[in-house]
Amino acid sequence: MFRLTGDVELRPWRQDDAQTLVDASLDPDVQQWNRPGSDVSLEDARAKIASWHERWTSEQAAIWAIARLGERPMGLIGWADMDLKGGSAEILYWLLPAGRGGGLMADAAVRLSRWAIDDLGLHRLRLTHSVANPASCRVATKAGFALEGTMRSALLHADGWHDEHLHARIRGDKWLGE
Repeated sequence: MFRLTGDVELRPWRQDDAQTLVDASLDPDVQQWNRPGSDVSLEDARAKIASWHERWTSEQAAIWAIARLGERPMGLIGWADMDLKGGSAEILYWLLPAGRGGGLMADAAVRLSRWAIDDLGLHRLRLTHSVANPASCRVATKAGFALEGTMRSALLHADGWHDEHLHARIRGDKWLGE
């Protein structure tokens, strides 16, 4: 578990958090920029949470809930496509409306990036997003992920194929404020 500014924490997902995943699957912005699937049932959400715990145990992913202390999650952040031996991972995230607009995601991305580099020993962290998603580009920039380029027609979203920005942070990059 990690504390962020104020009363916000990053913590493991619990089975009783499943309704948040259902809510996220219905949020237009989460649907547009992520792939949770639409109309996720409580059963589907519980299975997803269980799979995240299994992937943590097998060192394939590390997914956290973003929540105010004692409250339901308002978002998700974590590392997918983890390759501990190869020293890399890709960050993924989303926020429900209650968490948007205050820099929370950039703070969470910095905290998890520090953990991934300093504690896990990863060397390269990736962040990709549709070029049509300026909010994710702001998160990447604020979290210190350098823009490396544009991947053409790299990800299929609900409205078709999107070009994606590729951002990365590597061990040795300066942290903001240093």
